[in-house]
Amino acid sequence: MSGVEVITFGCRLNTYESEVMRAEAEKAGLNNAILVNTCAVTGEAVRQARQAIRRARRDNPHARIIVTGCAAQTEKETFAEMAEVDAVLGNEEKLKSASYRSLPDFGVSAEEKLRVNDIMSVRATAPQMVKHIDGHVRAFIQVQNGCDHRCTFCIIPYGRGNSRSVPMGAVVDQARRLVESGYCEIVLTGVDATSYGADLPGTPTLGLLAKTLLKQVPEIRRLRLSSIDGIEADRHLFDLIADETRFMPHLHLSLQHGDDLILKRMKRRHSSADARAFADQVRRLRPDISLGADMIAGFPTETDEMFENAVGLAEDCGIAHLHVFPYSPRPGTPAARMPQLDRALVKDRAARLRAVGARLYARHLDRLVGSEQTILVENNGLAHTENFTLVDAAGLKPRALVPVLITGHNGKHLTMQVKQMAAA
Repeated sequence: MSGVEVITFGCRLNTYESEVMRAEAEKAGLNNAILVNTCAVTGEAVRQARQAIRRARRDNPHARIIVTGCAAQTEKETFAEMAEVDAVLGNEEKLKSASYRSLPDFGVSAEEKLRVNDIMSVRATAPQMVKHIDGHVRAFIQVQNGCDHRCTFCIIPYGRGNSRSVPMGAVVDQARRLVESGYCEIVLTGVDATSYGADLPGTPTLGLLAKTLLKQVPEIRRLRLSSIDGIEADRHLFDLIADETRFMPHLHLSLQHGDDLILKRMKRRHSSADARAFADQVRRLRPDISLGADMIAGFPTETDEMFENAVGLAEDCGIAHLHVFPYSPRPGTPAARMPQLDRALVKDRAARLRAVGARLYARHLDRLVGSEQTILVENNGLAHTENFTLVDAAGLKPRALVPVLITGHNGKHLTMQVKQMAAA
């Protein structure tokens, strides 16, 4: 092979950073190299990264393989000890061209492979400018990194460091550059996006940032947020939900559970009542909004009753896009030291919660049949409505915004007619 290939796991922030990594590696003159940008959210994510590294080495025996990302930050020795790996970079180092210029030669020891510094010492997030997001029709912008909270199940703060925000002006500049490159939809992303601005002068909020973007870059056709914490939503965000048609009617919530005792043991900052109140409020402001959520099944000490409370919360909040994670103990987290449930029980509860999510999604699809939507066409023959529901869009041009009439669904995707066709 020649050039730089990037293999990305995990979140939208990683997707954005992969473009920065590619640009910095190429600027450094790196060639015949594979960068693996890992995720540490679950043990399965780490396993998949190791599997991909082995596959990459089999397919490219002479390429240089550099591993980075959250799993490389939190489990650096795990990757340094792999014979297939030539270097391991931390989450801060991966964004700097100097890191790629100073890589060790092939055949060095595990210790010499490591370029991973203390992420907790990082106090600022430097603005990173990209012109495109490879393979994506919507563009991601990093507005925040790190997390000041310490949920008992989560290893990510140790991979990302403490919360730090990108200055508002730099976000505006990046959005303008991406719009000029042809993107009509922008997604603001971060590790704990709703903590945005607490470390900046004047303490701006995520909602204020979004308002400013839409005012300063009027060419933005659609603006989305990635995962948020509803308990940290500010008045500017509620204003956008209520009044701004360019702000997309879809929010993905970091709920994690629906039982109050489990939420306390997770060290979450909201109660089940808070989650229900937030869902009710945003639906009053924007009746067409859809909600997604992350939920964990089988958290330590979870009883049958506690699990049913999680099911009840998903149903009460009408979570149309439910992302279910079977609890995965992460070494070094408090939850890993709590009394664990049997793995078969964890998997069973995750399957049951996913079945609830499938039923809620089918109900959501039913409600959209007969509605008029504007879809953004992806590269794979599918599209997303404004409320982030998948539509079969075979034959339509990628990146196009197309007004359609929703005619039905197949349980997974909506079906549609282009509105001009429906009128004829």
